[in-house]
Amino acid sequence: MLQEFWFALIVVLWTGFFVLEGFDFGVGVLSPLIGRTEDERETAIRTIGPVWDGNEVWLIVAGGATFAAFPVWYASMFSGFYLAFALLLAGLIVRGIGIEYRGKAATESGRRWAELGLGVGSFLAALLLGVAFADFVRGFQMNADHDITGGFLDLLSPYSVLGGLVSLSMFLAHGAVFLGLRTEGAVRARAAALAPRLAAVALLLAAVFVVWTTRLRGGVVSWVVGALLVVALVAALAASRARREGLAFTATAVATACLPVFVFACLWPTLLPARNSAAYSLTVSAASSSHYTLVVMTVVALVMTPVVLVYEGWAYWVFRARVTGRTPDTAGPAARVAAAVRAAGSAGSTGAAGADGR
Repeated sequence: MLQEFWFALIVVLWTGFFVLEGFDFGVGVLSPLIGRTEDERETAIRTIGPVWDGNEVWLIVAGGATFAAFPVWYASMFSGFYLAFALLLAGLIVRGIGIEYRGKAATESGRRWAELGLGVGSFLAALLLGVAFADFVRGFQMNADHDITGGFLDLLSPYSVLGGLVSLSMFLAHGAVFLGLRTEGAVRARAAALAPRLAAVALLLAAVFVVWTTRLRGGVVSWVVGALLVVALVAALAASRARREGLAFTATAVATACLPVFVFACLWPTLLPARNSAAYSLTVSAASSSHYTLVVMTVVALVMTPVVLVYEGWAYWVFRARVTGRTPDTAGPAARVAAAVRAAGSAGSTGAAGADGR
């Protein structure tokens, strides 16, 4: 029962990461495209500014839970995914640098470089996540020790590339709907106009991916989850066309949540399927930690998980208001310097007038 519990908990953690970080990635890719002025791009980035680093915690906790509950699974993944994970990490680092340093750049060119890093890093991470999850279903060349023996290029196939495009398109649609829900003015209008097109592309790619995946692996549960994913994208397309932003965001969130659930439902009870021999496949029971380890971890998880969820919900509640553009006097460092000079000059004039009066 504890093995099933931790497998389900890892699925929940990946689901939270896809839903919350999914619109982060979408905003990161879309912000340089939707924002035609510096102020508009800043408005788009400010929608994820307070929450993006907290959303990445879901990925860290998912990795830590995998390492603690299923160490053989963790080790086997890194034996074949090392370069892919390094590229994913590079994308996340470049993305984080872009977000953090954009507000610190003193020149327009510096801010543009930061925006480029945000877009490229978000694009790379969104694409590679889908490729990795598709490879989980496709399987690997493995040996008797459950080590993945293929190279990096073995991870790339038409099916895995389709998986990458599915995650990328779904995150873009999720991000466009999120921008429409959280902004005002031109950014909101452009995001609302772009959301139906992205939802339509995501729907087409996801439908092909669901059919292809269920033919490779899966059962009744995976079919149900896959059908729910497609239905949610249909609802997102209809709601975004009707400019019903709240309903559209709920639909894209449900669709994005279904993607990792669908993949793991296709895998159970296998964690890493072996294409060359079913005997080499890694199962839940073979990858699990000891019973005592799982018991201790379960106690900690039952205590700490509600605390984390309450804090996460509180953070989103605090920053729930729509983001508006800054006024021209506070649009950038140059304007702020000019405002400070004017204020200093005004203060000096007032002081001089007071001295003359005395």
